[in-house]
Parts: sequence; structure tokens; C-alpha cells
Amino acid sequence: MLGTFLIGRCARGAGAATLFCAALLVADAAHAARHGASHARRAASHAATPALDAQAIDNAQFSVPSGKGRARAPSAATITKEEILLDRADFSPGEIDGVAGSNDKKALAAFQQANGLKPTGRLDAQTWDRLTATSSEPALMEYEIQPADVKGPFNKTIPQSFEKKAELKTLNYTSPRELLAAKFHVAPALLTRLNPKASFETAGTKIVVPNVARKPSHDRVAEVVVDKSALTVRALDANGKLISFYPASVGSEARPSPSGTWHVRSVVENPTYHYSPKLKFKGVKTQKPFDIAAGPLNPVGTTWIGLGDDYGIHGTPDPQSIGRTQSHGCVHLTNWDAQALAKMVHRGTKVEFIN
Repeated sequence: MLGTFLIGRCARGAGAATLFCAALLVADAAHAARHGASHARRAASHAATPALDAQAIDNAQFSVPSGKGRARAPSAATITKEEILLDRADFSPGEIDGVAGSNDKKALAAFQQANGLKPTGRLDAQTWDRLTATSSEPALMEYEIQPADVKGPFNKTIPQSFEKKAELKTLNYTSPRELLAAKFHVAPALLTRLNPKASFETAGTKIVVPNVARKPSHDRVAEVVVDKSALTVRALDANGKLISFYPASVGSEARPSPSGTWHVRSVVENPTYHYSPKLKFKGVKTQKPFDIAAGPLNPVGTTWIGLGDDYGIHGTPDPQSIGRTQSHGCVHLTNWDAQALAKMVHRGTKVEFIN
């Protein structure tokens, strides 16, 4: 009930100040189709790409140019290792996909700044040495698929219509592969590329996955800083030291995220999403309120950090969209990053929105 009530408040704003912070992206009317189609396209695009060798990733190094030559672009193996090491060091690159992107650059710049290096967001020899020194564990590990990973229940599909979503008892993953990808913070297409011959449907199957186990943090977060221009979230201790970093999606110009100082009012795991007709979302025809059941593919994902006045920091059913799309005002993180942040904040934690 608590989850339903809080998300209900998120959906119920009133008047000109109403913030439509439903966890949908601005283009979320097409989410369901995009959710299936985009993963299919990405899987297809990797179908003709050679499998990434686990040993190549673990042994990957940054190539220093000889003489005055320019450094070659990092290989897929190097990028994958970089993303895993950043994730493990609490500088999240979002979804690990083996492709250099804006989220990688932001995470790397944050890591550089925290380690007294010039925050260029570009990989160099000094940054690589510092990054690889953060852990002696292999970047990849072998994982045996457990019965719980394949037991389900799984949703065959996630419908596009909100009303149709409301008819579902849960909004679970659509396959064991999708579940495993989220568990190890990796894009489903990259998971397949790492395991081209594996069956993700069978318990007992051994697969190669990113070793993203983060060390338990005993640091107490005193402040969360949401940078609306940089599309990032930083968790700081009482001395202003960076504890963790995450890429984020924030509100659009039409539906902006708030400004100024806020405080955490609640943390809800597996929240139920409440839709109010006052939101008037495109494509929603009903004039009656309804609930969308909890689940990782729920519009607010697996975690809700309530800030009051309809605002919140929460997960998303579409991790590849983080940092690349806009929300209706709330702050979106990947489900695993939202879960990690939720464990470090408490009622009263300061949340500062800056430009």
C-alpha cells in the first residue's frame, strides 16, 4: 500500500505547478514497441560480430601511442573492461554495452576528478593505470544459471498501452536473458555476444558475465546532487567526498525537474504505479485512475525515492535510455543504480538540484 500511495502522489499533481513525473520518457508512448524492437535490432547487429573473448577482456590494456602518433580508439574489449571497472568502483556507466558513449565519458570524468586527474572523460595511460588498480578481480566471471533465474514468471510481452499494462498482474522481465542482463548490469546484446552458444533458458548452464559485485559501502550519504545539465547524480558524504556516481535522465524543458534543495521523504522497493487521468498522457483514453502492478518493467522500475510534491528518483524499465532521453520531471536511473542509491539514503537526506 505504501508504494501505491507514494506513486499515486507522484501522479496526482494539480494546477499549473503540476509535475508529470510518471516515470515515462517523453517518448514513452512507444516504449513497449521500442523495448522489444530495439533489443532485437541490437541483437541482430551483433549477430555477425565476433564473440568477445573473456581472456581478451581480462587482458585488455590501453594502447599508448608511439612517438607523436595519436592513440587508437580503444577496442571493444578495452571499453568493456573499462565499463566493468568503473561500475565496480561505484562510478556507474549505466548499462555495460562495450561501446564508448556519453555515459562512459561522464563516469570516467567523475573517476578522474575523484582521483586527482584532469577530468577529460577520455581514457589515457594514467587514468587506465589508476582504474585497473582499483581491483585485482577479473573483469568477467563464470556464472551458473540458477533455477530462480529461469523459473519466472516472465511476461511474454509488455504492451504499449497503459491500460493494457494495468491488466497485468506483474511487469516482469520477458526472458531469462533479460533478467540475467539486468542482474549483471549488461546490455542483453552484449551478454549474447559474450556467450554466443549459450542457452539462457536452462538452469545449470555456465555463462560469462561482468563481475560487477560492488563492495558494501559503509559510507553515509549526506547529500545527493542532481546535475540537470550534465545528466548525472552524485552521492556525497558529510565532507563533500564523492561516494558514488550515476548517469541519469532528467526532465525536459516542457516538464522540467525541480531546482533547489529537497529532501528524501521515502524509499519504496517494488513500487506500484498509480495513474491519474489528470496527467492526460497521450494515448491513454480512460478517464478513471488505475494502477500498474509492481515489477522491474513497471514505469518506475524497482525503486522509488520520494522527494515530495510529486518528484522522485527512481528506476526505469529501459536502462539503455538513461542519459539519452528526457523524463516528465523525475530523475531516472537504471534499476540497479536506483537500488544502490536507495540503500545509502534515508529519510531527510538532502537532495540538491543544480543546473
